[in-house]
Amino acid sequence: MGAAMSMSKGSNTPVPTAQLRVELGWRSGPGVPDADASALLLVAGRVRSDGDFVFYNQPVHSSEAVRHEGKRDAGGRVTDTLLVDLARVEPAVETVVLVASADGGTFGQVPDLYIEVRDAARGTVVARFDNAGASVETAFVLGEFYRRQGAWKFRAVGQGYSSGLAGLATDFGITVDEPQQAPAARPAPRTTPPPAPPVAPPVTPPPPAPSATPVRLTKVTLTKEAPSVSLTKQGGTSGALRVNLNWQVHKQFSGWASKLGRAVAQHSDLDLDLCALFELSDGSKGVVQSLGNAFGALHQPPFIHLDGDDRTGALSSGENLTVNLDHKQAFRRILIFVTIYAGARSFADLHATVTLTPANGAPVDFSLDECTVPSTVCALALITNNGGDLIVQREARYLVPARGVSPQRTVDQAYNWGMNWTPGRK
Repeated sequence: MGAAMSMSKGSNTPVPTAQLRVELGWRSGPGVPDADASALLLVAGRVRSDGDFVFYNQPVHSSEAVRHEGKRDAGGRVTDTLLVDLARVEPAVETVVLVASADGGTFGQVPDLYIEVRDAARGTVVARFDNAGASVETAFVLGEFYRRQGAWKFRAVGQGYSSGLAGLATDFGITVDEPQQAPAARPAPRTTPPPAPPVAPPVTPPPPAPSATPVRLTKVTLTKEAPSVSLTKQGGTSGALRVNLNWQVHKQFSGWASKLGRAVAQHSDLDLDLCALFELSDGSKGVVQSLGNAFGALHQPPFIHLDGDDRTGALSSGENLTVNLDHKQAFRRILIFVTIYAGARSFADLHATVTLTPANGAPVDFSLDECTVPSTVCALALITNNGGDLIVQREARYLVPARGVSPQRTVDQAYNWGMNWTPGRK
């Protein structure tokens, strides 16, 4: 369908359904910074706690009303998506603010920035706001859902900030964990004033309540140009490292079902499997995968555990694998890869994002490039123990198995793992 008529700044429109897909989009290119979608759930103009902030490091609200789904890049048009179920928004919450923040530049460098609200089930556009004329802003409130007489409406806002996501979030009551090494700097002036806080008589403030850990906004995105990162230097070398694979199916299949806008081909029964080859420091080798129920173990070798087998992909939280970094000295190398078990002949129509989230330190994420070969197995990331320094390397390599060779054996051969394989089932 063609683009919907864009709303003017400040205008509003009724929202006809509860389950919505909110898409932040822009055109990528050389010198264009990345951008991120996030949402704040507000009571009287402020969050109740840091838990009311949904973004890339905190992707699901406790009410499950808002979920950060992640990015996809389709031919130079990038989208970052939030799933919003207004029926699940708690009664106290009056407003859900929808935010865009620039990562590594200003919105003056980001062409064609827009926000689009779609009916999650039908895919039809409910509202669209094209945010033109940005300059020095590094964050925008692009729109908001708000309650009016028992019904929800969407308003196009377009309010800019030059203090980034941290400045915007702080204005709404979020406690942001600033990086320690950063020098104290005065926040840049905002390009438009934020909502005025409610005026109250001066009182002696009570001592601050013991709060949870402040929100961390840091993240690492691996690219072809910068494909590796040291977990050790990021401070992420203990606790559980969670590896998440999330995917979307390209809209070329027929017969669609949809739940909260995550499209799943009804007739394809797509089943992707997240797997890991491991080599431990004692020389032992193996594989963690759902095939043959080789789910691994977290507190004994191989200290890697597959959390189950997600047959739906994007309907829930994708496939998850956990690595116990408390035993990092036990690892020599870990190769995380994904196979298509059923439902597709190649990765060509799938848009997948990989996120590695350590218990400490910054999350590491990357998306898979477009697949142009008949590949059923993709090497995602290689984690190597380099003298105690854990290095994550983005692989994103689509491999094409030879006739009669399993995807697992194909990965083994590509990375010289040297294991013996027998057919398995699940």
